[in-house]
Amino acid sequence: MASLNEIKAPVEHHIVEFEKKFRDSMKSSVPLLDRITAYLVKRKGKQIRPLFVFLTAEISGGVNETTYRAASLIELLHTATLIHDDVVDDSNERRGFFSLNALWKNKISVLVGDFLLSKGLLLSLENNDYELLRIVSDATREMSEGELLQIEKARRLDIEEDIYFEIIRKKTASLIASCCASGATSAGADKETVAKLHRFGELTGIAFQIKDDLFDYSKSLETGKPNGIDIKEKKMTLPLIHLLNNSGWLEKRKIISTVKHYNDNAARVSSLIQQVKDAGGIDYAEKRMFEYRDQALQLLSTFNPSPARESLEKLVIFTTERKH
Repeated sequence: MASLNEIKAPVEHHIVEFEKKFRDSMKSSVPLLDRITAYLVKRKGKQIRPLFVFLTAEISGGVNETTYRAASLIELLHTATLIHDDVVDDSNERRGFFSLNALWKNKISVLVGDFLLSKGLLLSLENNDYELLRIVSDATREMSEGELLQIEKARRLDIEEDIYFEIIRKKTASLIASCCASGATSAGADKETVAKLHRFGELTGIAFQIKDDLFDYSKSLETGKPNGIDIKEKKMTLPLIHLLNNSGWLEKRKIISTVKHYNDNAARVSSLIQQVKDAGGIDYAEKRMFEYRDQALQLLSTFNPSPARESLEKLVIFTTERKH
């Protein structure tokens, strides 16, 4: 599997330039805001989202100033949603750093999220990037709907496989799809190419989320035991849905009872994880993940060969073979 540094190579100089422009896009005349945004910039993750934007722009006609704005818009809106998520979830940590609400409390965190949201909207409007704004706003709406659908279903635990895929398409895949559609749009691609790359991002995003769900069944570095975090949070993921679909009525009731009422009982959760494995839930989820990955790679193969296309192929493989 290629490393992220290898994957970045064709657009490395664009990513470096983007980081400067992104820092500038967050500037404010309020010293407190500048302190907080400097902290946010320091905790940047793997930068997979900007990478999708620049690589899809590269295969669609080439990176230009609009591409930098597309990447900034996505990062601004996404960072805003993460900050708000941390407040809602009362999380004190993100990517190994203290979350904003842990350091500056909820009120400031919500206001900073609102500030970043407005910065993203203004960046688009001031440059007449209406199509980019439409693509990213559409993704933000879908992410909210996906989150609410998941919360609603977690209350009743009546998730069928098609509902699960609808949730992850909206919650996770819509953002990667918007990165790819924004990259293509910024490069001046036609509607057919934009739609094709949007679908490519969606397929990759679904594979990415299934991989994330599978981590819950792999051993934690700290305890040496499977994480089981999704079960504790009453999230119905594909391996668990597969088990339910292959269980009798009585067994189903017992499984749902564990998720609903005994999700903090380590022995019950551990036993359920073993059941999922014995029923072939992990193998089934991996099979579905590879189906989506292969469809994404098939779509990519319709573009002319280039270093950027090769990097996108490696990025798709990276999302399904990463270790965390």
